[in-house]
Order: sequence, then C-alpha cells, then structure tokens
Amino acid sequence: MTEHPGEAPHLAVIGAGPAGLAATVAAAAHGIRVTLVDAASQAGGQFYRQPAAGLRASRPQALHHDWRTWERLRDALAAHVKAGSVRHLTDHQVWFVERPPEGGESGRFTVHALLGPEPRDATTVDADAVLLATGGYEKVLPFPGWTLPGVVTAGGAQALLKGALVVPGRSAVVAGTGPLLLPVAAGLAAAGVEVAALVESAAPAAFLRRTRTLAARPGKVAEGAGYAARLLRHRVRTLARHTVVEAHGGDRLEAVTVAALDGDGRVGRGTGRRIPCDTLAVGHGMLPHTDLAEALGCRLDGPAVHVDGEQRTDVPGVWAAGEATGVGGSGLALAEGHIAGRSAAARLRGREPDPREWAGAAMSRTRLREFAAVLDAVYAPPAHWTEQVRDDTVVCRCEEVTAGAIRGAVGELGAGDLRTVKLLTRAGMGWCQGRVCAPGAAGLAGCEPTPSTSPFARPVPLGVLARAHPRPTHHEHTHPTDGGPS
Repeated sequence: MTEHPGEAPHLAVIGAGPAGLAATVAAAAHGIRVTLVDAASQAGGQFYRQPAAGLRASRPQALHHDWRTWERLRDALAAHVKAGSVRHLTDHQVWFVERPPEGGESGRFTVHALLGPEPRDATTVDADAVLLATGGYEKVLPFPGWTLPGVVTAGGAQALLKGALVVPGRSAVVAGTGPLLLPVAAGLAAAGVEVAALVESAAPAAFLRRTRTLAARPGKVAEGAGYAARLLRHRVRTLARHTVVEAHGGDRLEAVTVAALDGDGRVGRGTGRRIPCDTLAVGHGMLPHTDLAEALGCRLDGPAVHVDGEQRTDVPGVWAAGEATGVGGSGLALAEGHIAGRSAAARLRGREPDPREWAGAAMSRTRLREFAAVLDAVYAPPAHWTEQVRDDTVVCRCEEVTAGAIRGAVGELGAGDLRTVKLLTRAGMGWCQGRVCAPGAAGLAGCEPTPSTSPFARPVPLGVLARAHPRPTHHEHTHPTDGGPS
C-alpha cells in the first residue's frame, strides 16, 4: 500500500450502513484517515434509517431495534469527524471505482460519485484503499397485479415509516418470505395501520429441524418472539405456508388473493381467499449489492462478493463487508465491518494484522453466518412460484416486457441464459438495470441470474463522462462539473 510521508494512509469507505460505520470507526481509531461516502443524507443505512430532522421525531428509537448500538456508532463517527480523522460525504452516489493504473506512479484508487438526489455534478475521491459496504436490496418476484399502485416492497414500507414517519395506507397485507416481514408488519401495526394478514410462504416447522443453530443464537430467537408477540397484541393474522397469487384493483390496489401451499410449494386447489386492503408490502428476501465490486473485477461466490478471513477481496487494496458479502443482518454486518476496518488499518500501516485483535468479532461472524445459512434455507420462495405468473403479467416494468415474451424467448427463440433473454426482449435494459426484474426474469427463463456486465453501478449523465478530469496527482481531490443532460 502507498503511504505518503507526513500523513496517515487514506481509506475510502463506500456505504454508511452498519458495516460501513463499524469499519470507519475501527479504521479511524487505529490512525487511518477515512472518507465515508454515502448516497443518503444521514448515516445509518436502511437498518438505522433516521427521520428527517425537520420532522422533529420525539421518539425515533420506537421504530428501531438495537438503538444503543446505533447511538454508539453515531457518537463515535461524530467524534472522528470533529477530530478530522473522518470526512463524511452525504448525498454522494458512487457510480464507479477506478483501480490504480498498472505500473503508474499513483497506486491509488479513484472513487467517482454523483452529487444529490437528481445528480448533475460529480466528485472524485482518491484513496490508498477502498472498503465496499454497499449493502443489499430487496428481491421481489412478479405475480399478476404486482405493478398496481399500492403494491410496495416490504423494505419500502419500512423506509417510509422510519424515514418519513408516514404509512403507505390504512389497511395492509404483508406478504412474501423472509425475516424482514416480521418487523415490517409489527411496525405498521404499531403505527396504526390495520394489518389484515402476514402471509409467509415458509413453514414454521422448518425451524424445529434446526434447533442446534437456533439454540446458539438465543438473542435472535428472542427478537423473533418479540415481534410475534407484538403481532398477537395487534391481532394480526399470520398465514404460514401461504402466498399471494394476485393483486386486484383498477386505478390502485383494492384486494389480494392469497392461497395455501402444498408440500411441494404449489398453490393448493380451492384454498384461495380474497383479503381487502389498500396496501400490499411484499418481499422475497434480499440480494447483495455487488455492482461496484463486479466493476472492480472482484470475484463473486454466487451472488455475493468473495472475501477472506480479513474481509479482503481478491483485488489488492479492496475490502468488502456487510450484505455485499452475503445477506445476514445487522449483527453480521457490524462484525464484518469491524474486522475489515481493523485489517485495512493494519495493512495500510504496513503491518501484518493479528487476528487475535478481532477474535470476538470473528466468533460472532462465524455464528451469524451459520444462522444466516439457516434463514436462507427456511425462507426460500415457493418452488413453483412461476406457475402463478400469467403470460400477460409485466415482469420488466421499465421496458414493459411480459412473462409471455420471456417464455417465448426461451421456448421459441432458444434463449438459454439471462443475457440472451435480455438481448431478445430488452428485459433489464431500463433504468434499474435489472435490479428489480432480473430474479423474476431468470426464474421464468429457468436459468441462474448472471453478474452485471455494466462498467457503472448506476446511470450516469453523459455530461459527467464528457467532462471527466485526468487522475489527480495529490492524495485527494473534489471537483464539481456541469453534468449536462443524461
């Protein structure tokens, strides 16, 4: 790693969720200058999302789990910012990380970011190393009616509640699969929404076969039991081994039909029931955000970034932590972030890290990864969900590609992978670049999702590319540009 005489090495941390905050605090505490770059206006990520200051929330902790950990991270970050060891860049959307040129004099990474919610300006930050804490995003599988106004993601409903102190509707069904559904349903019910049902496709009995792993994480079991107790208090009906088969409405959502699943994961005949509601909060788990890692050339293990015991990727100078390395919750993200920050601090100082320095975090990481593997196995989407998707169901909203078009690309045109489906149908070529529709398109095509081939993590205005500056020669540089039209 490059160290400049008279100044501490510089680490760029991308993402200010639990992993990014833990890494920033750990690295700064061990003598490293850190620039924390994040797309949000406040630190915390989705898990610690805060209400806007103008809302003057009197008890924001009521919407959060593990508030004391957030307070410790928040206060530690503020202290490092005040001391000058951390620079926190908010509202910065990183679209590309440039690797050091081979054989060049700099040996530094350049982080390229867009400014603001509707970015037209650009910034670059140069650093000796990069730590990716880019988090994850929700997976939602298509079904008839899923594009109706009133159908939102489970995480979207939670973000509205935490960040804006508003609810998406008066009556809701929370559906899909995954541990996120519990806090979303409980939070909506506590906020006064009539939660008509929590519809979970997994079977509670599946946990009973994994008592050993559950016994090792009593805190997680207690957390789940607490949410279940809150749902009972609010008289929320839980329908296990059920799924939403259709959303109904004209201009917006009016009702959903749910049905029971048999042992093979198929909808049982005659089990459908219609539930009136104006909101459907739906989700089918989480996926790692790996766009920046892929563009850097980092190896992936399935959908996640591959890391070693120090959270290092196979690209020298690049660490990764949190959901990007595998979805496992905030506790796992905190442990990985701490390890990554300590490792980066040691190696940027030219010292071989001593794993004993983070032995506690490593033990937590192992146990939480085991627990996450159990959750992945239990909270799998129904095996035959594609059978409920009609040919006229829109799968790719950006390009208005239907399930019938995707099935035709496979059955009639011979597409055998997601990239070919994309080329033949334009599914995934829109604004979201396949983040929303890729899992559904892959399932309908009967193939695995493939890594992105885009060099950029998000759409970039052409003016930003046209006015790109040469690599700076000093350690850090920020410059505005006129973005121009996109």
